[in-house]
Amino acid sequence: QQLQRELQQHRNRIEKLLATVGCWTRLDRAGRQQLAEGTLQDWAGQALGAALQARLQRELQRWQEARTQLRRLEREHAQRFGTRQAEQVARLSQLRGIGTVGARQLVLELFWRQFRNRRQLGACVGLVPSPYDSGTLRVDQGISKQGNPRVRALLVEQAWLWLHYQPNSALSHWFAKKAGGDCRRSRRVAIVALARRLVIALWRYLERGELPAGATLKAVP
Repeated sequence: QQLQRELQQHRNRIEKLLATVGCWTRLDRAGRQQLAEGTLQDWAGQALGAALQARLQRELQRWQEARTQLRRLEREHAQRFGTRQAEQVARLSQLRGIGTVGARQLVLELFWRQFRNRRQLGACVGLVPSPYDSGTLRVDQGISKQGNPRVRALLVEQAWLWLHYQPNSALSHWFAKKAGGDCRRSRRVAIVALARRLVIALWRYLERGELPAGATLKAVP
């Protein structure tokens, strides 16, 4: 996560520096090649200044170093998996919207455990309601936020990705109905609820082979 944050910081810094001179190139493969070759131009079609070029080169070098370290770390993580964990990663990665990195993190931090039911799973990640009971009034005060905060943050991120890559799934339809339009607060509340439903659906998929309703798998290369 630290390396991923560093990558994003360097990417943002490079793109903002380019934007100050009217160059809207993104840091994709072509953009990195142009940056390395020094062929980028400003808004007037002129070559970038020497000082700016040097600073961009330093940022690009640090970005490349962080990327190399991240890839090395991912390979080291992959070597730690046993047969069962490797199979879980492979199965999760088959679902559209779930990448290999996210699948590995879910297995390393969550699905290596054995859960007896969905309530136990929800409690582990802190996505269950926290009830308030005064004797005359009983209401839910929001999620408990107990358990692993990294997994909870990852599940919310996966929930947003699920909406993008699995728009025809039952979970996405449920979110659209629950969110109730464009209200930001209702969407924030609904995405947390979706994260809880998603982790339960993924657990059932791994333990029972139940594909989430309406979900699609990635095309076999």
